[in-house]
Amino acid sequence: MNNKISILGCGWLGLPLAKKLIENGFSIKGSTTSEEKLVVLEANKIQSHLIALYEDKIIGNITDFLNESEVLIIDIPPKLRGSQTENFVSKIKNLIVEIEKSAVKKVLFISSTSVYGDTFPIIELNEDSIPNPDSEGGKQLIEVEQLLQSNTNFKTTVIRFGGLIGEDRHPIKFIAGRENVENPEAPINFIHQEDCIGIIEKLINKGLRQAQSDNWDWNETFNAVAPNHPTRADYYYKKALEMNLKVPTFVKDSKSKGKIISSQKLQKILDYSFQKQI
Repeated sequence: MNNKISILGCGWLGLPLAKKLIENGFSIKGSTTSEEKLVVLEANKIQSHLIALYEDKIIGNITDFLNESEVLIIDIPPKLRGSQTENFVSKIKNLIVEIEKSAVKKVLFISSTSVYGDTFPIIELNEDSIPNPDSEGGKQLIEVEQLLQSNTNFKTTVIRFGGLIGEDRHPIKFIAGRENVENPEAPINFIHQEDCIGIIEKLINKGLRQAQSDNWDWNETFNAVAPNHPTRADYYYKKALEMNLKVPTFVKDSKSKGKIISSQKLQKILDYSFQKQI
């Protein structure tokens, strides 16, 4: 078994993921767009690479970054907020050209449940549901998913994470004290950082170390969201009190739109049990 993995994007999720995989005996190459962070990666026994993807080029030694790795984990979200928008699809197209020339046989693409969009009335959605993104980010993500999974030079598994939370990251910090927040009855679809790492770890082990025993086919799409779905109003009220923050208020007597994302496929195929309460 080739134990070399390249992680494109060692940020909030990619860095602790790399550290966990190293603990499990994998050799990790990690990329960053920041020269200052190269030292951080090296200090954590990650082979550091300065790589930046653009719409018309890739800056950095992408060939060396991909060299000898059987698996590439792509963990770079599209930058589509504010004035600095980008064509994320073009960036990935440039990357695909390099993947095709490399030894990479398996790609793990970190996507988002934003590919589904919100609905009214609110319904439960799974991997068989037809994506209907209502944001530019969601539209570009689904196009990238299709580009990667249709490529016959390598196999791609997609993980669609819900809203990411962690010990240092929680949306209540941005919504605390706000008034007339919309969609009070919309369900929460969050996932904790530790479960993100646990799921990827389980998938890597199943896809590589157990491949010979259970005929695992690395060509799947998984939703990854904690199985409890409280309403936005109830959830943010509770979290504001827990963190001693000002409680937000919600628009009353309004019709809420949203979605309930099911992760039952992931729980069944990967035999995964969520570890963290949202």
